[in-house]
Amino acid sequence: MSELTYPSSLRYTTDHEWVKIDGDQATVGITAFAQDALGDVVYVSLPAVGDEVTAGESCGEVESTKSVSDLYAPLTGTVTAANEQLDGQPELVNTDPYGDGWMFTVQISDEGELDALVDVDTYQDSLT
Repeated sequence: MSELTYPSSLRYTTDHEWVKIDGDQATVGITAFAQDALGDVVYVSLPAVGDEVTAGESCGEVESTKSVSDLYAPLTGTVTAANEQLDGQPELVNTDPYGDGWMFTVQISDEGELDALVDVDTYQDSLT
């Protein structure tokens, strides 16, 4: 099995989402740990562009050959993009979780919530 990676440029949640901050936009996906635990991803249900999401609340689902898991919003805001490529290629979540397997982008409405995200070291420590 290959070593799971966690880019240090990203922030993380304890629910195994990663967040890439770019100004007031945040791109969200699930971590290598999450996709590895799920197994082969066969379907992804994402929030639609224009949807309001709330930090800590379910906003979609990731279905694998093993189980169905909720996708949680790491930040409150308005969805500005959803990865439509996952409709036809949900396996991108497994093969490229930090690249083509991204889930959605949200316009951040409360920057104070960024403080709840953890750095890579804290996230990796939570896995042991």
